[in-house]
Amino acid sequence: MPHQQPQPKPMQMLKGIPVSPGIVIGRVFMLGEAETHVPRRELEAVEVDLELQRLDEAFRAAMADLVVLRDRTEQQLGREAAKIFGFHLGLAQDPALLGPMRDRIRRDRANAESAVADGFKLVTEQFKSIGNEVFRQKANDVLDLERRVLGKLMGEEESRLSALSEPVIIVAHELTPSQTAGMDRKRILGIATDLGGRTSHTSIVARAIEIPCVVGCQRVMERVEDGDLVVVDGDTGVVVVRPDERTLAEYRLQQDRFSSYRRALRETAPLEACTKDGVRISLLGNIEFPHEVESVLANGGDGVGLYRTEFLYLTNDHEPGEQEQFEAYRRTLELLAGRPCTIRTLDLGADKYTQQRAHEPERNPFLGLRSIRYCLHHRELFKTQLRAILRASAFGPMKVMFPLVSTIMELRQAKMILNDVCEELDEEGIAFDRGIQTGIMIEVPSAALLSRAFADECAFFSIGTNDLIQYTLAVDRGNERVAHLYTGASPAVLYLVKQVIRSGRRAGIDVSLCGEIAGEAIYTMLLIGLGLRTLSLVPSQMPLIKRVIRSVDIPHCEQLARRVGSFDSERQVLNTLRDELRKIDPDSFGGWIAE
Repeated sequence: MPHQQPQPKPMQMLKGIPVSPGIVIGRVFMLGEAETHVPRRELEAVEVDLELQRLDEAFRAAMADLVVLRDRTEQQLGREAAKIFGFHLGLAQDPALLGPMRDRIRRDRANAESAVADGFKLVTEQFKSIGNEVFRQKANDVLDLERRVLGKLMGEEESRLSALSEPVIIVAHELTPSQTAGMDRKRILGIATDLGGRTSHTSIVARAIEIPCVVGCQRVMERVEDGDLVVVDGDTGVVVVRPDERTLAEYRLQQDRFSSYRRALRETAPLEACTKDGVRISLLGNIEFPHEVESVLANGGDGVGLYRTEFLYLTNDHEPGEQEQFEAYRRTLELLAGRPCTIRTLDLGADKYTQQRAHEPERNPFLGLRSIRYCLHHRELFKTQLRAILRASAFGPMKVMFPLVSTIMELRQAKMILNDVCEELDEEGIAFDRGIQTGIMIEVPSAALLSRAFADECAFFSIGTNDLIQYTLAVDRGNERVAHLYTGASPAVLYLVKQVIRSGRRAGIDVSLCGEIAGEAIYTMLLIGLGLRTLSLVPSQMPLIKRVIRSVDIPHCEQLARRVGSFDSERQVLNTLRDELRKIDPDSFGGWIAE
């Protein structure tokens, strides 16, 4: 019988959640979850003291490594990002973790390796048993520390990551924050993981170090092997495993176009975002950390339109105090050097910081005590932040924006607390901007429908389409199973956006848009045609949006908006927007529009 050649495995396309943009092609380097074989033996009585010493030295060495990693991360990414490692360092010094390990060595004469493995296993299972995403993230951090301590005990001084000799794409069930932050950008092309979400520590770090990344894939670990060729598309959230020649050629063409286009866009960055008929469009940046202001300015931004302050909490192992928050806000204004900054008060809740600290995590936190509701329920926390914001307002132009407001009463309560804080600072003789403007994010249908009433009590609106789409269409934007239903091209969403703009115009207040669609070129003409003159977006997207703006005039955009307003399906909307963008400059935009 003739020898049969093994059949090549077929190409597979997996859909996940895009968290860091860019397209990369490379070979897989798998970081598996196979547990290290831990040696177990019973000690002689005379060995116990020496084993306790080994345990203590292993923890000290692991902590020393973490301090170096934290300091390097702070130098490269900023102080806020480095605080991710505060939990690791705190846990490594926790008597509740080390005590039982020491007891096991003394009582059972267990060797240090087995005492460490059993102790960490118990803590990890406690976190995982809660069944909440935030607690699962902490379990991942516990696993990270366990690997470090066992590595010291077992002589594994270098991880597989540090030994890489060529650029690869990391595929893992889930990455720990220290694994991500410790990656050599020259050796890591991209990342794809089974688990994770937009607000996970790994996602935050991947964006900061600009590594294309897709998380929340459908069992990507089960579908690849070391050395497989894969494509990671951080723009659309697609991972292509073993691409065929045609698919590979298409993605390489996209890479080439992207490289050429990025070079061309660098020339656009310093130019004004002005339409062909002379109308100025203000482009502001969305940021999480003060150092990102540098990227806003480098990409030709006019200021900051959305400062997401909750990341001070999400990357911290403790609740930031007034002074810590004040210093971050002041630093942001100093870097902006007189340019405007709109600061959003804490948008905590859902899968974020609050669920970790709740006595009983909420069953449906996205519809629960989140954002402004959480702040109104925890007034001291809210007042602490407002004091920090107001103190910082003395150092540059700043606006205050309340998130996820759904009723007039919520807005009035928030403004009342802000006024109380102003009076306190007045009595203490502390400087602040007495004319500071307050506004709201329009993120839920109730606020959009009542926008005329809200306009009477606000100085500005900012339309947050990320949540507005989610709540209008009842689609979880982090769920890949229903991702195809999540779109800003929905006629229902566009109707609400148009209504908010109209209400703002009638009341004479500023209206901006700070959702992800502000940075998608396909929507730019439509948003301008609807009447928006301020867009807030990811800094790296500014040159592309600026190029579209400089290629169109207002009558053309308004005509497009009227056409789109008559459609009853998102498919009609998207097809029309694609066609119009291609007409502007087929060579520049034609190959960049997702079908």
